[in-house]
Amino acid sequence: MHTSLLDRLRLHGYRLTAQRRAVAQALDGINVHLTADEVHARAADILPEVSRATVYSTLHELTEMGEILELGIEGRSKRYDPTPPELPMSEAHGMAVRRAEVVYHAICESCLAS
Repeated sequence: MHTSLLDRLRLHGYRLTAQRRAVAQALDGINVHLTADEVHARAADILPEVSRATVYSTLHELTEMGEILELGIEGRSKRYDPTPPELPMSEAHGMAVRRAEVVYHAICESCLAS
């Protein structure tokens, strides 16, 4: 089940300023792999006064929180994925997995074309 980034942030009580909301809305979608500049352009369509610095700091915060994935592709700009995989509960150990990382070295068709 896909839960939007904006909904996940609300659920976790993340402080949503107008600028942060615009960044989250800019990242909305499944299999979206935007560069920071593309996120800024989309966010500026939503909220024209959003600054590039705010976009970069919000992307950094969201990556640190595990809400988005930062995708590093050799020789290309970093891209951001707002739909990290659903993480399972580990009842056998009495804990919930908060973050996991699987690394694939591949480029989707859309990113390859840009």
